[in-house]
Amino acid sequence: MKKILIINGHPNPESFNFGLAESYKNGAIASGVQVETITIANLNFNSNLKFGYQKRTELEPDLLESWEKIKRADHLVWIHPVWWGGLPAITKGFIDRLFLPGMAFQYKENSVWWDKLLKGKTAHIITTLDQPGWYYRLFFGRPSVNQLKKSTLEFCGVKPVKVSYIGIIKTAHEAQRKKWLEKVYDFGFRNK
Repeated sequence: MKKILIINGHPNPESFNFGLAESYKNGAIASGVQVETITIANLNFNSNLKFGYQKRTELEPDLLESWEKIKRADHLVWIHPVWWGGLPAITKGFIDRLFLPGMAFQYKENSVWWDKLLKGKTAHIITTLDQPGWYYRLFFGRPSVNQLKKSTLEFCGVKPVKVSYIGIIKTAHEAQRKKWLEKVYDFGFRNK
């Protein structure tokens, strides 16, 4: 049975991102797959990688449990807003603390190359914007996507990584939001 992990990177439980995560989850469950979730805002951890990679900071129990969920998953679904072109700070901190050498990747000794320890997994990034997705790609170069898709997930072996933009959120009326929720439900149902 396919295992899907939904990772919600929005810190506000009243945000539209929480609705999107729930919609994806409901679609995936309806398709008969196994679904787990991580709501980063509900985790108890220090998001600061205080010593960088010079000294390992012990992982808190919530991060250890999250890593086990990531290891079990076949497909990772990341849902987050774009703030100032990037990921919310708590989401970036989650990645900094968890996607570590020896866990998500491993540098080869005396080499610039590395082993990708998350091979065999796929992902879908569903990100909300207050601008059209084409504008974010064309004029800003989609920095959050480059960071999460290319510099994190693909760096660690996750492939393919699909990206879907939801927006313009700030001016969306209720009927438009309903269409987005239905679209994301369909993503979940089709395990995309």
